[in-house]
Amino acid sequence: MLEYLGYFAAIFIGLSLGIIGGGGSILTVPVLVYLMGVSPILSTAYSLFVVGSTSVVGASGYFRKGLVSIPTALVFLLPSLAAVFLVRKVLMPAIPLELFTLGSIVFTKDLLVLVAFAVLMVVAATSMIRSKPTAAGLDDEAGPGAPLNYPLVLVIGLVVGILTGFVGAGGGFLIIPALVLGARLPMKRAVGTSLAIIALNSLIGFTGDLSAGTPIAWSFLLGFLAFALGGIVLGTYLARFIPGAKLKPAFGWFTLAMGTFILVRELVFH
Repeated sequence: MLEYLGYFAAIFIGLSLGIIGGGGSILTVPVLVYLMGVSPILSTAYSLFVVGSTSVVGASGYFRKGLVSIPTALVFLLPSLAAVFLVRKVLMPAIPLELFTLGSIVFTKDLLVLVAFAVLMVVAATSMIRSKPTAAGLDDEAGPGAPLNYPLVLVIGLVVGILTGFVGAGGGFLIIPALVLGARLPMKRAVGTSLAIIALNSLIGFTGDLSAGTPIAWSFLLGFLAFALGGIVLGTYLARFIPGAKLKPAFGWFTLAMGTFILVRELVFH
């Protein structure tokens, strides 16, 4: 029964990516862990493949509408791609399976990844909920935005690459605030640019897993991906009817709820 719910949830993974340009990775890991019974570490690898593949589809739709800032994406990806590949190939395999014990909680590699994942979600959600729409125009789909702050975008790209590689998330919940608040992109353009960044970031990260010898159940993974692809096609279509100014706070509250759930589930009811 849980497996059927997991495939159904895959549709909503695609929907979230198509509508808000992020959130797919936030859904993917919990769905794979809690509904499909996949280990947290392997779920992070599967998440990179599913989110990266669905993001390619979503980004193509935004690109055709002129809602992808290519200069911003390229500057962002320069440090991010290198970081995410090295983390997946070198750092993750080097982390021991059992780290330390804190009270009655044994911090394993799996638990560390889930807790780090949830903390990042809560931090990102808080920043998005508390920030206010500005004159940059969250609904200004075609606006050019402010001049690009290259040093800031490079630094954020590096941080996102490291964190994306560690938790196996596409990074949309970090990239969207960076593009809106740092690069000053209008919300819809930030969504399209985020999808392009997520696509390359995630798939390059997944190649790091492949080169590290991570075992992949391709039949399961491709089946899960098929449902997510259906969701992102629908989500990209629905995004044109949803005001951009409403996307960011709604995404923030959803992210906060998911992050809180994972923390309570793993640290309180372990």
